[in-house]
Amino acid sequence: MPSRNLRLPAVALTTGLIGLGSWAGSSAASSFDQLTGVPSANPKAPGMSTPNILSPELTQSVLAQGSFKLENGTAQVPYYGYDGDGPHVPAPGDKPAPGHKVEASKTEPDKNTYLTIDGLKGSDPKYDYGRHFLFQGHEGGSPGYITRVNLDADGAHRVTLLATTDDKGAALPNFDGSTWDPWAKRLLFTAEKGNRGGVWQATTDVPSKVQDISGVLGRGGYEGIQNDSAGNLWIVEDVGRPTGTANPHAKQPNSFVYRFVPKDRKDLTAGGRLQALQVISRRTGKPIVFHAGQADADILSDDVKDLHNKVFDTRWVTIHDTDVDGTTPFDANALAKSRGAAPLKRPENGQFRPGSRFTEFYFDETGDTNKDTEAGARYGGFGSILKLTQRRPTADTGKLTLFYRSDVAHSGFDNVAFLSRDRVAFVEDAGDTLHTQRNALDSGYVFDVNESYAASDAPEPLRFLAQGRDVSATLDSGFSGMPGFQNDGDNEITGLHVSDGDPGTGGILGAKAPRPLRRNGPWQVFYTQQHGDNVTYEVHRAPQR
Repeated sequence: MPSRNLRLPAVALTTGLIGLGSWAGSSAASSFDQLTGVPSANPKAPGMSTPNILSPELTQSVLAQGSFKLENGTAQVPYYGYDGDGPHVPAPGDKPAPGHKVEASKTEPDKNTYLTIDGLKGSDPKYDYGRHFLFQGHEGGSPGYITRVNLDADGAHRVTLLATTDDKGAALPNFDGSTWDPWAKRLLFTAEKGNRGGVWQATTDVPSKVQDISGVLGRGGYEGIQNDSAGNLWIVEDVGRPTGTANPHAKQPNSFVYRFVPKDRKDLTAGGRLQALQVISRRTGKPIVFHAGQADADILSDDVKDLHNKVFDTRWVTIHDTDVDGTTPFDANALAKSRGAAPLKRPENGQFRPGSRFTEFYFDETGDTNKDTEAGARYGGFGSILKLTQRRPTADTGKLTLFYRSDVAHSGFDNVAFLSRDRVAFVEDAGDTLHTQRNALDSGYVFDVNESYAASDAPEPLRFLAQGRDVSATLDSGFSGMPGFQNDGDNEITGLHVSDGDPGTGGILGAKAPRPLRRNGPWQVFYTQQHGDNVTYEVHRAPQR
């Protein structure tokens, strides 16, 4: 029987999380501007699972989890967050070994993209799938694939497999970033796979038509991807680099920020120009560049130190033009280095500040995710948040400013979402090594963009989420490092996404000031607790007591 076209609150149990303070405000409080901070991160203890803890004004509900069976799954891809190559839970006493998978491979649903669209179909032609949808690419497992969580649907039709191959029959890669391009009317997915990565565009229905467009946008370790108001695409790259000989716990800056200027914003395959961000040294007046074979020189260079302390002039340099260079896939990272673009410490995601007319772009650097990094905070070893300011989104020049210099307790920033005009959230993906070193799991933080966090007396960001560790991830953490074990350990915060689902050009992130947590409002908040049970949540305002 067709479903009613109504928004369901959740398929699974709504989880009211531990409150660590009083209600911050009156009954009118309905946004992230009024939250009580969570005092501390959850500790990491061997064999101990830990619940997530949200600000007491917030609660969350499960939208989908790894064991949700896909309505049209395959033998290889039968579930939302698990491949079909093993059990969901290890058998009692079983342990991983070479050639033996103790459990199924976890597929890690990653960046969320929310849309409200009428008329989408699924695998059941007689079923009404509603109009509220959440799309993900999957970062792990094999093959890569794209899913759609049908938020108005019942359990049997809750999650739809959109594609496992592209339009030429090639297996999809694992995907990290995603967004909706309203001009091209395509979902865009990025693969963080170095010179085998790139951008794929996909339709929203079933079966989805997926195209590899890396001949136009290049191959790189792409992750974050966003439109500006002119229809350009801003891409943030995360490419690791071997550590230096003299600095064995610090990685060489090796990633770039890109802007793609399409010839026809309604058809990305028509070509265009890929540009990379160049940063001008305050010491020499020349571009800050990557030094091949000199990792130690770049890790502790004066320019890298300045990048995490001062304001810099920037300009965009074209590294590939399809009118001149054609549409054969190319290595964007290598071209960025050859054209003097600025190498950064693993930036992963960025967004435009609402109300800035797309002139303020905030993005993070993940850093070295190791407390022993010789780079320390001064050289960006723990990462940072940077702000790129331009007079208009199409400008060729701008200013790069340090917004927040991370430390060991606030490190490994990955996903970002604006919660209002003046509040932005960054969430950690610090990794198992740093979790163990600092005895603290990941957290999500809210920053006020009007504050000066780079000042010596800067306030602490507000922790709105202390990530826990579910039982599956606790088991996986115990297996980590054993020969034959293929999954990650601790849970990770990913897919933080705030959107009203508007698929038009006025709905791109940064075009409107978000107004989440308002009763019956269109703005929704999502995130995914990757690894372990692979749970995707919607965040709500907690009932007032």
